[in-house]
Amino acid sequence: DLVPDSPGVVTKPMFGNLAAFVNGNMFMGLFGDRIGVRLSPEDRAELRKVDGSDDFGPEGRPMKEYVSLPPDWRGEQAHSWVGIALGHVSRFPAKEK
Repeated sequence: DLVPDSPGVVTKPMFGNLAAFVNGNMFMGLFGDRIGVRLSPEDRAELRKVDGSDDFGPEGRPMKEYVSLPPDWRGEQAHSWVGIALGHVSRFPAKEK
């Protein structure tokens, strides 16, 4: 439900769950019961100030550019950060196949 219906956005299996990509670059994903978003350093710092946000990825090996959303977030808060992640990653060059 959180994956935007935007041009170039696709979902694919990753980490035994699903991840969302734009132009071949992952901008959000599931790992266990956590939703992680890829953000700029400034946005990561901002989201980390929120109670419940955390590292994203395997225990002891977090993905450094990602932050997990607080687990109780639904609706507008989660959609807003997913949009920020999509905007950030949309500026990356497309990955070559």
